[in-house]
Amino acid sequence: MTLVARIGGLIEAFRPAEGPPPQNLGAFFRWCLSGSWPMLWLAGALSAIAGAMEVVSALFLGWVIDAALASGAEVFFSEHLWLLVGFVGFYLILRPLAFAASAASNSIIVGPNVLPLVLSRLHRWTLGQAVTFFDNDFAGRIAQKQMQAARAVTDVATEVINTVAFALASVIGSVVFLVAVDYRVALALAVWLVAYVFTIRYFMPRVRVNSAARASARAMVTGQVVDTITNIKTVKLFAHAAFEDRVALKAMQVFRDRSLEFGQISTLFRFALMTLAGALPLMLIGGTLILWGQGMATAGAIAAAGAISMRIAQMSGWVSFTLMSIYTSVGEVEDGMRTLSIPHTLADAPDAVELPRVKGEVTFQDVSFAYGRKRGGVEHINLTIKAGEKLGIVGASGAGKSTLVSLLLRLYDTEKGAVLIDGWDVRKVTQESLRRQIGMVTQETAMFNRSARDNIKYGRPDADEAEVIDATRAAEAHEFIEHMIDHNDRKGYDAYLGERGVKLSGGQRQRIALARTFLKDAPILVLDEATSALDSEVEAAIQSTLAKVMEGKTVLAIAHRLSTIAEMDRIVVLDNGRIVEEGSHDALLALDGLYARYWNRQSGGFIGSEEAAE
Repeated sequence: MTLVARIGGLIEAFRPAEGPPPQNLGAFFRWCLSGSWPMLWLAGALSAIAGAMEVVSALFLGWVIDAALASGAEVFFSEHLWLLVGFVGFYLILRPLAFAASAASNSIIVGPNVLPLVLSRLHRWTLGQAVTFFDNDFAGRIAQKQMQAARAVTDVATEVINTVAFALASVIGSVVFLVAVDYRVALALAVWLVAYVFTIRYFMPRVRVNSAARASARAMVTGQVVDTITNIKTVKLFAHAAFEDRVALKAMQVFRDRSLEFGQISTLFRFALMTLAGALPLMLIGGTLILWGQGMATAGAIAAAGAISMRIAQMSGWVSFTLMSIYTSVGEVEDGMRTLSIPHTLADAPDAVELPRVKGEVTFQDVSFAYGRKRGGVEHINLTIKAGEKLGIVGASGAGKSTLVSLLLRLYDTEKGAVLIDGWDVRKVTQESLRRQIGMVTQETAMFNRSARDNIKYGRPDADEAEVIDATRAAEAHEFIEHMIDHNDRKGYDAYLGERGVKLSGGQRQRIALARTFLKDAPILVLDEATSALDSEVEAAIQSTLAKVMEGKTVLAIAHRLSTIAEMDRIVVLDNGRIVEEGSHDALLALDGLYARYWNRQSGGFIGSEEAAE
């Protein structure tokens, strides 16, 4: 391992945070940066040492001038050799080393590690949010908030080290030097510092508020643009490019207005600070000149005071710009914190345990759930599905079929009753271990913009190539995958599928989703319109494979195409969130109830719109 790699590893870049992110700004910063504080303090100390070098530079300048004036040109070099050696050594060795150490601490230790440290913590917390969190926001906006907050926290940390620690050390050193010259000159600097701090205190909160508003507007633009691009096919199919342009321009207009407000306050702030910066050299150099005229200060002191005043005046502009950047970042952190640090609404219980490999008995005990409303969802569901049983679930749209599956997966918690798997209450086991027990194929298949192989291995990342191919063959996907080629000439299983699998047809996406689920080989299998996007020939080929895959598994199959679930061991019929019929296909037909009407009136094997309305 190289020296740079060792130094760069002094902050553990992906160390998990302890506990949830606080919703108080100071505590949120501490949460984001926990584990990195020793190195941050070290970097701050090195920056302060570099800042003190500026005062020492001015002192050396004054000493050399005083020595030159006190000695003749003939004997100056011989009488002040060690002063000159120190002068050269300071500028060529000590000062460069101090600045190099400060730069290394910031550029190697802090900068490359703090951003991934904060971003990984925010991303990890966001991943734990319930699906409702993502349903209620733009995907692009959430991603923007994560990156924005992580970058802003990093900027605050690095700028405080680079600027605040450096400037404080320079100012404190300058005060000590000026006190040694004359307390009245030091007092003049103190008065200037009070005016400087007052200006900062007046403008910074206003900068912070305007920055937060601008950051929020910027994130909304990103969210709107990403939402449009994500649904670009729908935009084109409905010929709504002009409409989407207007929506985006409206969001951009808000961002422009917030940016103008921010620009106004930042301009006033800079003007006030530049005026103060111009006053400082007048005060310090003028004061020292008066003392020199009275025989109370040397020419070297005038030169040193002049160098210090010019350096602080220049630095005040740099510091003010940096402070404005820091407060801008603080505003962005606040904005991101309000979005990202909200508590998880669906968390593992404190005493949750890992769910072991189950046999697959599923029980709904008097389950009710209405999404927090008075109506909708399911009501008083009592249902037991034995291990290895294959259950078909039928009902019109909105009858509660998908709600049952969501409660089984614990995407939501029941409002009344309990869902059990092999007697385990799903609320008392970890969500990850619960969902590992359930394989699912939905009508709306989800694909990552990764290779076909990666998408299939998502079912079981440790699967080998032979297992992947076996699964794709079973899902009738191997042949079309082998002939795929993407825009970067990656072929077959290495070809990328595009965002959400847009490069595939609906049937191809569904076959890859089936392969992924086959590979997962979970004891409970949920098929939510799993073959709806397949043509009859492919569906017929897959049905025999599905029959094999379902052997020994507990199966919950939802379908509008009743022919696909007629062979289930048992079928339940849902209507308005309740189970109204239950039995085998033949028994339900003999009952001549709702299922029989669905079967007799369906068009092309689907539950018709009339029945859905009824």
